[in-house]
Amino acid sequence: MAYLLDANVFIEAKNRHYGFDFCPAFWDWLKAGHAAGKIFSIEKVGDELQSGSDELSHWASRLGDRFFLPPDPSTLGSLATVAEWVRSQAYQPAAISAFLEDADYYLVAQAHARKDILVTHEVPSDGVKRREDPERGHWAGIRHMNPFEMLRRERARFILGAREK
Repeated sequence: MAYLLDANVFIEAKNRHYGFDFCPAFWDWLKAGHAAGKIFSIEKVGDELQSGSDELSHWASRLGDRFFLPPDPSTLGSLATVAEWVRSQAYQPAAISAFLEDADYYLVAQAHARKDILVTHEVPSDGVKRREDPERGHWAGIRHMNPFEMLRRERARFILGAREK
């Protein structure tokens, strides 16, 4: 089982917690996790990240296609399952349409198909107008967590020097 990262994980890391200028170890850790077969994202997230012209878009462009997974035949079946579930919920029709046109739809489907852990900063919504709802994973057995939970689970360490006792 691997981790599938949402676009907001990369964007928040760059903008807030792990800027390229002061925490390059985070970005190296992501690449090492990918090389170990544990960390991925999806093609649509890659397209979104690479569409800019900042440090994050350049970093994402250098990762190559294997980091950002394209949909495979199992994902196509999961797209139908996810769409059916979303339509059966109490979401506003506009929210359903927006979700089905968004990269999140493919991210959820790919996590469902691959049995991966979805990593996102999104939090459950208590309103039907919002479509961001990581709890959506529970319906299909999709595990989800935020990036900090992933880092702790994987025992990531970004250490500057020898640790004092």
